[in-house]
Amino acid sequence: MTADALPASILPIIDIAPYLPNSSASAAERAETAAALHAACRDFGFFYLRVSPFVGDAERGQLLDYGREFFALPQDEKDAIHTQANAGFGVRGYQRMRQNVTAGKADHHEGLDFFGPSPFPAGTVGPLAGENQWPARPEGMSAALKAWVEKMHVLGKATMRGMADGLGLTDAEWSELWDLCEDSFWSMRVIGYPPLPPGVDGKSCGEHKDYGCLTFLHADACPASLQVLSRSGGWINADMIPGCMVVNIGAMWERWTGGLWPATLHRVIHNGQTFRVSHPFFFEPAFHAPCKLLPAAVRRAKEEGREGELRDEGVIEYGQYLLGKVTTNFKYDDE
Repeated sequence: MTADALPASILPIIDIAPYLPNSSASAAERAETAAALHAACRDFGFFYLRVSPFVGDAERGQLLDYGREFFALPQDEKDAIHTQANAGFGVRGYQRMRQNVTAGKADHHEGLDFFGPSPFPAGTVGPLAGENQWPARPEGMSAALKAWVEKMHVLGKATMRGMADGLGLTDAEWSELWDLCEDSFWSMRVIGYPPLPPGVDGKSCGEHKDYGCLTFLHADACPASLQVLSRSGGWINADMIPGCMVVNIGAMWERWTGGLWPATLHRVIHNGQTFRVSHPFFFEPAFHAPCKLLPAAVRRAKEEGREGELRDEGVIEYGQYLLGKVTTNFKYDDE
């Protein structure tokens, strides 16, 4: 693994417009997008998705501004929706600086976390049960975040369909896959990164892979903050590009494809001079969705002469996998 990051231009840029609702794209244009998605998922696990005008720069900029305003609020106001204030639940709400943990080390950021509606009966106590704690201030932030959830569901379906076509799913196989994802147990974060102080033990966000299907990220334009591990072991800078979001696949796509599309390690090291706001949205399977190797992945691997590389890891319920991850993600003290 090299210490120097490679140029951001290595990551491919893909236009998702042919798969958006009401698109008039030709079959050839959809096929081009699908092929690009397959290659990006196989070779990088990360790519830029051109989403303008469906997702405008002004809309994304407003969400980042809301995040900046929220993290600038007095500490007691932020703590009013702390994860610990959500008694008995623990992951929905605000986390103070260095309360999020990655790979056993505290991350140098604040966070505000939301999840899809609880999959458990009313009254259930547990990490993913309960309701989201939406901020009262800044005014308009909660409404904008809720609207974002709806928009990301549309973008999630469009991107998933393009990926399914790229992998070679039949229409019937696509319907089966979408049945697992339509009731997505999504999650969404608003993250505030101050510059890393000299000598801090840890990173802004440590090296990790995401858990589910797709991560749609927009963030402040702070060069060399988000870094992606390439297949050759070098770190790639995934700097923001106007009109695009950074997208990466998670562990469920790796399982669905038997490793043909590996989820990719990434990290944040924010050494800039400004407070960086990041807004990732995680489009995931339904909580109780069973995830296993897809027949289309086996066919595609054979076409590419890579069938010997596939791993069949059996069936896992997404929600149980997620629970095993989120329960190790937070520390509840001020150390």
